[in-house]
Amino acid sequence: MKKPPLRFALAGAGFWSHYQLHGWRELPGCECIAIYNRTRAKAEKLAAAFGIPADRVYDDYARMLEAERLDFVDIVTAVEQHATMTRLAADRGLDVVCQKPMATDFASAAAMVAHCRKRKVKLLINENWRWQPQIRAFAAAMKKAPLGKIWRAHINYSNSFPVFQNQPFLADLPQVMLADMGTHLFDAMRFLFGEADTLYARAHSVARGIKGEDAASVLFGMKNGMTVYTNLSYASRVNGECFPQAFITVEGEDASVSLERDFTIRVVTKRGTKTTRHPPPRYKWADPRYGVVHASIVAAQRNLLAGLRGAAPAETTGADNLKTLRLVYGCYESIKSGKVVKEVGGFREANPLV
Repeated sequence: MKKPPLRFALAGAGFWSHYQLHGWRELPGCECIAIYNRTRAKAEKLAAAFGIPADRVYDDYARMLEAERLDFVDIVTAVEQHATMTRLAADRGLDVVCQKPMATDFASAAAMVAHCRKRKVKLLINENWRWQPQIRAFAAAMKKAPLGKIWRAHINYSNSFPVFQNQPFLADLPQVMLADMGTHLFDAMRFLFGEADTLYARAHSVARGIKGEDAASVLFGMKNGMTVYTNLSYASRVNGECFPQAFITVEGEDASVSLERDFTIRVVTKRGTKTTRHPPPRYKWADPRYGVVHASIVAAQRNLLAGLRGAAPAETTGADNLKTLRLVYGCYESIKSGKVVKEVGGFREANPLV
């Protein structure tokens, strides 16, 4: 017997809400029935665009949870609202999908995970970067290539995309590049190479009028013995920049695998070089500037929906995402102290970083 679709409410009507709602619309098995935003007019505009009745638009989140019959909520609000909204939904027995970063600090994120566990509801993080098709293909190529013992990798996300014009609120945040893009890239790093043991980070604020960092470099020592060097920058006007693509190279004793421009994967062995290309699917609703990112929203939310329905494990659970956040806030600790942060992967939820 076919199961009825899961009913959910979208909390937040900002920049990413439009695209995440389109992502859910691509998937059978779920239905958005209500929208909340603290500025009601924005919620009304989004609801009208997606055919959601006006009487199911709210500017009071608690009232929406009380009035609607829901299976889960998708929280796409400003990060400072995530913890409170998650607790309110969990207290009503609702599963939660939460936008990254999960919380403003590690302690709040750990408390969110603990509260949802106590309430016996699922907390899943809408972390889509690892679901980009070329990154999934890179992971498959790593397994297939005769790399031998892997010893080093480099992740480079450096471009001059005018992110502060596109999302002006970022200029006022005290933590930007690592909190915003570090969550993506460090999650992808963990997906590809496992857990980190140590890190050392440096950061720069290059653009004028911003409060946080718009560039950072991080050197990770991984538990498997390899080294991963990660560059993150919105301040780099360099040859070959290709927003929003990240370039990755992994080196082994006998071969290397590189993810290069235009979704190209290059495997170099003693026998020669093999190249393949893995472009993302195209969706009419996607912004061409963010094409690969928006396409990965669908794949990520397909996995989250399978987790919500109990059909398959969700990869980016709240508990798993704590390991990524431990790296993010470990970077800020390293920047502040000027020192290597050791045993970075050995955190305990009862002993948060900040």
